[in-house]
Amino acid sequence: MSEFVVDASVSIKWFLPEIHYIPARNLLSGFHFLMVPDLFFPEFGDILWKKVGRDELSDAEAREVLAALLTIGLRTVSSEHLLSHALEIALETECTVYDALYLALAATHDIALVTADRRLYDRIRIGPLMPHVLWVEDVK
Repeated sequence: MSEFVVDASVSIKWFLPEIHYIPARNLLSGFHFLMVPDLFFPEFGDILWKKVGRDELSDAEAREVLAALLTIGLRTVSSEHLLSHALEIALETECTVYDALYLALAATHDIALVTADRRLYDRIRIGPLMPHVLWVEDVK
């Protein structure tokens, strides 16, 4: 079984037919163990809120997506334990501490963060954290 950290840019595609949704959904095949920092859940909720505000989802649809997410059983790790490492990553890479929390979790467990955030991916893929970031389309 493969182990990955996933971010909200990937997980929203589990429920909505956006670009890259097929490889994102493949992460739910049962062949992958998925981890997230606890920041993931408010971040995911914020994505839903924005989609409702842009009339991409109704209130009811947002609630359904959230309920479905909460049944998946993602392994959650406290951001408190990752924050020092995340700050160092953010300072070195100029990415946000929010994004760096996902990278710190991946680096701590020597696994990859799967992302559909092109800006984050491009920033990280050319540095020392390259082994810890994977573009969503490249998941096997």
